[in-house]
Amino acid sequence: MPIHVKPPAQSESRQAKASLDRGVQIEANGLCRRFGAFAALTNLDLSIEPGEVFGLLGANGAGKTTFIRLATGSLLPSEGTIRVNGLSPGRHPQAVQAQLGYVPETPRLYTELRVEGFLRFVAGLRGLSRSSAEEAVESALVRFRLEAVAKRPIGHLSKGYRQRVSLAQGFLHDPGLLIVDEPTSGLDPEQRREVRELLAGLAGQRTILLCTHDLAEARELSARCAVLHQGVRVALGPTSEVLGGEDPLSLFRGQPTELGSTSKGSPK
Repeated sequence: MPIHVKPPAQSESRQAKASLDRGVQIEANGLCRRFGAFAALTNLDLSIEPGEVFGLLGANGAGKTTFIRLATGSLLPSEGTIRVNGLSPGRHPQAVQAQLGYVPETPRLYTELRVEGFLRFVAGLRGLSRSSAEEAVESALVRFRLEAVAKRPIGHLSKGYRQRVSLAQGFLHDPGLLIVDEPTSGLDPEQRREVRELLAGLAGQRTILLCTHDLAEARELSARCAVLHQGVRVALGPTSEVLGGEDPLSLFRGQPTELGSTSKGSPK
C-alpha cells in the first residue's frame, strides 16, 4: 500500500513548503542503524541536492532499504542524523512524509479498482480536498500516460502500466522528493524504456532517489551515485566516474575505488 499519512499540522506544513519547486535536500551525517549486533548502516555521510537524480546502489542487503526507511521516518537512527529539507523524519514524520512519494519495487495496488478510482482513493489518504484531488488525478493521468487505461481495472493491466500507476500514486500530491525502489524490475525492454523516460522527465524538477542494483539504469538516469556494501559507503561521485572503471561490480563486493575513498565530485 502507499504510505498512509494525515495532513501535517499547520506549523509543520509551513516549514515543509520551503523551496519544493525544485525538490528537497537529503542530508545524512554519521548515520548508523543497528539491529542488535547487526549493523545495517555504519557512519554514512551523504548529501543529495534539490532537483538531483541520485542513485543509491548496492547488492541485496547492502543497506539501501534501511536508508529508505530512515529517510521516510519508519526507522529511527541508532546514531547520527538524517534530515529531509531540514526536518528530522523521526521528529516530524507527517511533515516529511507530506514532502515525499514512495514507489516500491513491487507495486502495491488494489487490483480490483479502476485506475482513476484508485488514484482518487490515494488522493483522499493524502488529505487532498475533492477539487484538488480531481485536478491531481487528471494531471497524473496525463504525466504518466495513463489516459487510455484510466477506466480499466488495475488487475487487467500489464506490468508496465501497473508500474506507471505506482509512479502516479507516488507523485499524486506533487512531492518534492520521489523515492523509487528498483523501478524497472521485472519489466520487458520496452516497458523499461517507457518508465525510464518518465523518470528522466522529472530530472531538475524534483529530487529523485533511485535505489537500484541495475548499473545501466543508474548510468542512464542518475548524475551522481553512491554504492553501499554491508552498510558501508564504498563509493560516491559522478555516476559516469563511479561506474566507469573496468570492473564496477567490484564495488558491490566491497572493494572501494580511489574515487569512492576521496568522495570526489560530491559536496559530502
